[in-house]
Amino acid sequence: MNYDIIVLGSGPGGYVTAIRASQLGMKVAIVEREALGGICLNWGCIPTKALLKSANVFEYINHASDYGIKVEKADKDFTAVVKRSRDVAGGMSAGVTFLMKKNKIDVIMGTGKVKPGKKLEVTAADGTKKELTANHIIIATGGRARQLPNLTIDNKKIIGYRDAMVLPTQPKKMVVVGSGAIGVEFAYFYATMGTEVTIVEYLETIVPREDKEIGKELEKVFKKKGMKIMTKSSVEKVDTSGAGCKVTVKTATGTEVIECDVVLSAVGVSPNTENIGLEEVGIKTDKGLVMVDEYYKTNVEGYYAIGDITPGQALAHVASAEGITCVEKIAGHHPEPIDYNNIPGCTYCSPEIASLGMTEEEAKAKGYTLKVGKFPFSASGKASAGGAKEGFVKMIFDAKYGELLGAHMIGANVTEMIAELVVARKLETTGHEILKAIHPHPTMSEAVMEATAAAYGEVIHL
Repeated sequence: MNYDIIVLGSGPGGYVTAIRASQLGMKVAIVEREALGGICLNWGCIPTKALLKSANVFEYINHASDYGIKVEKADKDFTAVVKRSRDVAGGMSAGVTFLMKKNKIDVIMGTGKVKPGKKLEVTAADGTKKELTANHIIIATGGRARQLPNLTIDNKKIIGYRDAMVLPTQPKKMVVVGSGAIGVEFAYFYATMGTEVTIVEYLETIVPREDKEIGKELEKVFKKKGMKIMTKSSVEKVDTSGAGCKVTVKTATGTEVIECDVVLSAVGVSPNTENIGLEEVGIKTDKGLVMVDEYYKTNVEGYYAIGDITPGQALAHVASAEGITCVEKIAGHHPEPIDYNNIPGCTYCSPEIASLGMTEEEAKAKGYTLKVGKFPFSASGKASAGGAKEGFVKMIFDAKYGELLGAHMIGANVTEMIAELVVARKLETTGHEILKAIHPHPTMSEAVMEATAAAYGEVIHL
């Protein structure tokens, strides 16, 4: 069974790659061991957003009186919330199945392993094996929850993100270890549903990859929601011998033991590069990541890698863009290499977080002279009308040339606002041009213009 392209893995990197290759006239197969759509559609991006939407609705209902609405005895059905999330995931996975048929892509279920000579061995669930060959093999096997040595996931009391999405009953108390996107999204979901949540973060602010002001603002909001935040702290051990868990946390001032029902380990993602034949083929890796060039070629001719198993940002939209770039290059087109400094990051807790480019600290470290502007949503008419006054937009410009170096947002719906600035940076738009681009009123997006105006000393509504 020979193909032009075989894609190993059907997540947002893999299935998008396969479709684009088919559009370009290639004969394509995709190999998947679990479910079409990969982690993102089945256990990540999509079902978590369904859970978070349920939390948003519940939060609105609980604060209905703020809007002049009376609601009596509102409650949640945790099992139904989880079921809705799974139904949404199932629908999306079915959609990918439809797209595979529409684009005449062969779907081969089983565990794939690359072999020398542009071959791929697939082991089906029943143990039978078959060998495929292709002119080009693209590896898109994604990632999984990273495990710490002293925080071994047992899927019962110490859980990963997959378990957190389908718990049979809602825990009364939860400790979340790690405060990246996964950690704070689940912390928000469970806290809003009524679980007593403690976040333990090793670094000095939560969401530590974000601008420090973003982390401080989210911490303030989360504390207001009743969460306990422990920064500059680490989990030393978890005793699961009793009915629940006893979590020993080392802090800057000593040691504290926290009792809870379940511990969620959210300390990052590890690439799925083991046992897929990389060593046998001679594909170069570094710390588990596959080394590739700007068009995702490995050091071995005919083999490529995209997504979470490569050194770029481990984000669904990055994997999709990498796959498209990869197959367009294979097809003889001339795609532009991806600019990894212009990748938006989004976190879907409430308030949402969206960011792009350098933080203020990073820009200063690179020697830029800055113009920095910040506009709080508390001064936004649309935010006040919507009852969403938390957060701000922060814009960072190079003072000399007006280049947009970074944009950082925290607030309602900011994940929908960040794309404006991705396009602006792509087009090398200056701060003056953003300032003079008329934004509609009343909108949340006015804050982009206002924050830019603040950077240039022209802000009107502050």
